[in-house]
Amino acid sequence: MTDGPRQRGSVATAGSGDGAAGAAKPAGDSVALKKEIGLVSACGIIVGNIIGSGIFVSPKGVLENASSVGLALIVWIITGVITAIGALCYAELGVTIPKSGGDYSYVKDIFGGLAGFLRLWIAVLVIYPTNQAVIALTFSNYVLQPLFPTCFPPENGLRLLAALCLLLLTWVNCASVRWATRVQDMFTGGKLLALILIIVMGIVQICKGDYYWLEPANAFEPFQDYDVGLIALAFLQGSFAYGGWNFLNYVTEELVDPYVNLPRAIFISIPLVTFVYVFANIAYVTAMSPQELLASNAVAVTFGEKLLGVMSWIMPISVALSTFGGVNGSLFTSSRLFFAGAREGHLPSLLAMIHVRRCTPIPALLFTCISTLLMLCTSDMYTLINYVGFINYLFYGVTVAGQIVLRIKQPDMHRPIKISLVWPVIYLLFWAFLLIFSLYSEPVVCGIGLAIMLTGVPVYFLGVYWDNKPQCFNTFVDKMTYLGQKFCVVVYPAEEEKKEDCCGEEMEMKTETAPLSGADEGDTSKSADY
Repeated sequence: MTDGPRQRGSVATAGSGDGAAGAAKPAGDSVALKKEIGLVSACGIIVGNIIGSGIFVSPKGVLENASSVGLALIVWIITGVITAIGALCYAELGVTIPKSGGDYSYVKDIFGGLAGFLRLWIAVLVIYPTNQAVIALTFSNYVLQPLFPTCFPPENGLRLLAALCLLLLTWVNCASVRWATRVQDMFTGGKLLALILIIVMGIVQICKGDYYWLEPANAFEPFQDYDVGLIALAFLQGSFAYGGWNFLNYVTEELVDPYVNLPRAIFISIPLVTFVYVFANIAYVTAMSPQELLASNAVAVTFGEKLLGVMSWIMPISVALSTFGGVNGSLFTSSRLFFAGAREGHLPSLLAMIHVRRCTPIPALLFTCISTLLMLCTSDMYTLINYVGFINYLFYGVTVAGQIVLRIKQPDMHRPIKISLVWPVIYLLFWAFLLIFSLYSEPVVCGIGLAIMLTGVPVYFLGVYWDNKPQCFNTFVDKMTYLGQKFCVVVYPAEEEKKEDCCGEEMEMKTETAPLSGADEGDTSKSADY
């Protein structure tokens, strides 16, 4: 890991990577990430990443801790509203700092390189490899389960099918951005149709008079004593269920008209997901009692068996399709996070390159795939997810706090969208409540998560901050980068010196690695405000 801009220059002038790989592209043509993500695909990325297998398999985490059906539904609604507020804050940041990389890019620009690197470090090391591995394993489990009706599918078979799923989708993402977004659109549509079927069946049940658990007297009848700690845990579970709402910010530079489509996609997708989550849970309790729902390991499958009869096979297939689309969306967005990190010099520079003809970040995609395949080989990934889930949520709040800091330090920065500061304050109050409760209820788990994150500090100072590395090390890195370029046929994307902002004014684009503070404030405003 070396400093991005310096390393970028040394490789480009070494007469190796850029020159050799660039020969495959006709002179005069620029190689850059293509803006091929329209509004529909943008909505597909958000909805497809939020709605994974959870709403089909185990939406019982909220109900179990809320202690009643009525309170569980209130938790789903409130967490949906809080998620929408957080997404609103990210919409402003996304058009103010219109760079791919999402919260990593925002934290790095506002709080400095170390803070941004720690966000990237925990994502590279644990969050995305483990999440993608778990989703792929869920997919393989639902595909293989019909072949093993009386027992569990073999563990090796599950991992092999999960690996094949990852390899296939990595190939699709390497081949074409358009192919990847079409896959995402198709499978997001499929999972929404399955959830609409569940909601319609619930409406039919209500019309037939089966709404015992929705009557106020019964809805708030607790099946266990109410407990403030458990209710807080229900809100935490609900917040995790909406995870993925910020993924569109990772691909800002590939959006068609990001100043319009980024906020518009957020405003469409988050209310849609909240509606689907609330009404799917309403549908479940029209066919199952809270006790039956809590006892089921696959709620949607049990629901289908009760109401769909011979068509009950639709539900397990829906779960498989949902998880397949979830793997695709996670691969697509996480590779852009690693691409953005490499471009800033926080990861090996090879990961910041794209294919000369396909214009896809093939090295970043291969890196994402390989790290996930390695995670499939370990049995500790579920434990790791528990440890770092707290850290992931921690950085949501840090990012939203950065919005307030940026308002104070650079009040005159151009902001195509400017929301009231009341909204980030509301989000931070809710975030602080959940964070403090997490620390109180699971101090060991949170402490281990923090320790895993802090292992990135020495890596940052050795790999990024240390400028005067031995010449032999720099030569080795250059040679490995060149070999990677030759193998993947990739080059650095062209960077335009000027770009028009949404008002038609031309502002200079500049790579900036310093925080938005101190003496660098003037330069940084140029890099962020375009």
